Amino acid sequence: MVDKNRSEGAKNQVKGTAKEVAGKLTGNTSKEMAGKAQKTAGKAQSAVGKANDDARKGR
Repeated sequence: MVDKNRSEGAKNQVKGTAKEVAGKLTGNTSKEMAGKAQKTAGKAQSAVGKANDDARKGR
């Protein structure tokens, strides 16, 4: 079983990338920055999930 943080983190990374690209294409700097922030938060969330999975597996 995969930790929920891993899957939610991956979703946030994808959503953040989409926002970032949309912001770049439209020239919307605030949307681009929000996307970067969401992508970074998603990476951190995925790392927490990985750590939880590793702890559960005894690594």
